Amino acid sequence: MPRTLVEMAIIVGALVAGTLLAVLFGAVNLGTALTFGQIAFAAALVYVLLRR
Repeated sequence: MPRTLVEMAIIVGALVAGTLLAVLFGAVNLGTALTFGQIAFAAALVYVLLRR
């Protein structure tokens, strides 16, 4: 698989995983859960950019 697709999978997976974990741990609503997903997205993006 090309490197770009792997990097995109890491980033999108972090967004989805962060959101789902927030929902599972009792986020008040979906907006709050998506905020934690965005934080995970940003952390994964920094990881991918620094790894290059």
